[in-house]
Amino acid sequence: MAATHAKAQSSRGVTGAVGDLLGLSLLLVPLALAAVPGAFAGGGTRRWFGGRGENQRADAQAAKDAAAAAFYELDTAQRDLRISIETITAVDSSPGARRAVEDFAALGRRIDEVSHAYITAVDAHDLDRDDLESSVAARARTELTRAKDDLVRVKGELDRFEQGLAPLLDKAETQLARLAPAVERARQALRNASTALDSVRGSGLRADDLAGRLAALAPELTKLNEGAGRHGVPETLHRADRVLRDAEAVRAEAERLPERAAETDRRLVSLRTRAQALDTRATTVEPVLSELRRRFTAACWQDLQHVPEQALSTVRQAEEKLQEAAKARQEQRWPDATALLSTVRALLNATDEAVSAAGERLRRLDGVAKDPQQEIDRTRFAIRDAQRLAMAGRHTPDPRHARPLDDAVARLERAVVGLEGRHPDYWRFLTETAAVRDAAARVVELIRDERGRGQG
Repeated sequence: MAATHAKAQSSRGVTGAVGDLLGLSLLLVPLALAAVPGAFAGGGTRRWFGGRGENQRADAQAAKDAAAAAFYELDTAQRDLRISIETITAVDSSPGARRAVEDFAALGRRIDEVSHAYITAVDAHDLDRDDLESSVAARARTELTRAKDDLVRVKGELDRFEQGLAPLLDKAETQLARLAPAVERARQALRNASTALDSVRGSGLRADDLAGRLAALAPELTKLNEGAGRHGVPETLHRADRVLRDAEAVRAEAERLPERAAETDRRLVSLRTRAQALDTRATTVEPVLSELRRRFTAACWQDLQHVPEQALSTVRQAEEKLQEAAKARQEQRWPDATALLSTVRALLNATDEAVSAAGERLRRLDGVAKDPQQEIDRTRFAIRDAQRLAMAGRHTPDPRHARPLDDAVARLERAVVGLEGRHPDYWRFLTETAAVRDAAARVVELIRDERGRGQG
């Protein structure tokens, strides 16, 4: 159009032609600017295909950006959750923890699938091409939107899985939080035990058994120092607790050892004195037996006739054990010394009871021989007390209560009859009355137990 216009004006002068060209150029500049948007604004050389096409490109780019954001969020969530899973597996080997690992692996496979679909959609469409067709842009937007939706859906599954994982994770984090303090407490306990043992040895006590127990903990300390990475968190926690407990026991025993030594010395002196006293008391049994033989029937004393010999023999055994205990104390074999002293005490207790029994037998027989009525009245009172309790709140007694009480009355009467005669068996009388009182006491206990349970 510019060439035709110039030929029609050929008869005009140079000045007019130049003026026409200048005017034409001024008319053409706005048309050029309208035809090529951004030509003077520094834009690229992208092909123009109209406003609708540009909107399609913008929509596709927005879909691409949204998909990229969804991909980033899913990838970040998966990385964070993987750390949580690793935390759980480091601590927990329960079925629940193993199931969580399997579920996370299944989620990972779905994440791989939707991530691959996203990457494929991105690689399939170059939205920066100059010759991008609007149909291609529309298809890209559709595929990228679908990829974004899939990424968001799987991210939702991941979020729900993470919520269900909270109890396991809390438990694992709690154990991990315990790990370092537990190990440090175990180490400190070992140091305290070692210090206590050194102090005891400085006072002249060997404490060889405690030293051996402390030395046995050295391999455990080595494993603690190797860390949970090698031995696992649960095992390390158990080991730390075990070392703490054993080391504390060694420390406590080491601190008590001087007192234990002093107590052992006191017991040696006390039991030796007691053995000497019993040795003297044992010689008094024979005169008591002579008195029993002279005044009472054989049934009243024949079970005591071997007490003098047995008492002297038991005292000799106790003295031998005391010598062994003293030797164990000298050699600082504390468990042996303690066991031997306990044996000595048991022997002396048995001797004391046997020696006392002879004198107590004579005292009781003297009492009943002078006045048997006191023993009779004491026994009848026990029976009557039981009878009153059996009849409380009732018109007739329960046969389970009445029968043993009737038997007790009859038994007491037979014992009283047995006192008649020239040489009554007072010891049999005393054992019978004691048995009758025991029978009455059992009935009382039965009644109270039944009423306590609401049966009476």
